Amino acid sequence: MSPTATPAARQPVTADGSPGRPPLRLAVIIGSVREGRFGPTVARWFADHAGDHGGFEIDLIDLAATPLSLTMDRRGHEELGERLAAAEAFAVVTPEYNHSFPAALKNTIDWYNHEWHAKPVGFLSYGGLSGGLRAVEQLRVVFAELHAVTIRDTVSFHGAWSRFGEDGRPVDDDAGRAAGTLLDQLAWWAHALREARAASPYVS
Repeated sequence: MSPTATPAARQPVTADGSPGRPPLRLAVIIGSVREGRFGPTVARWFADHAGDHGGFEIDLIDLAATPLSLTMDRRGHEELGERLAAAEAFAVVTPEYNHSFPAALKNTIDWYNHEWHAKPVGFLSYGGLSGGLRAVEQLRVVFAELHAVTIRDTVSFHGAWSRFGEDGRPVDDDAGRAAGTLLDQLAWWAHALREARAASPYVS
């Protein structure tokens, strides 16, 4: 299954299983750009899971493929900005570097502003003993400043490299259940905020 499209055989559904509303545009963001990173494995699995969940159109955004300048040069930023603006929900996949999150992810967040407003953000983290959760807690503070709504429940992989099999999927069922909960909550908030933005433009 392609991670960029909702399965054709399924009618779009809401978090409560009712059909009818247009699919939600979910951007899955790979936050690490380092050589040998594990993020794409987690992101591709989650994108497939979101496709199976139903009701989402998925845009898999790899920050390594969309490098942004650290200066005021905005060349190359427009395409990524358009993809973020089109998204109605975000799932950020992040490791933990020195008790925080990657510089490339922070740079991407900082280059944009209104693109994040009044939209839900979920987190998938990975790492050693902490499972990347300290990075997630710092991201919550950052996204609050950008008027985004962060989802309480996360998907976290402690000792991530041993938690996935050769097929790129988790070796236990707990991850799938956690992902389902996160997707349900993302869908609830994304639908609610979509309707709120349609009724009245968000004022920051």
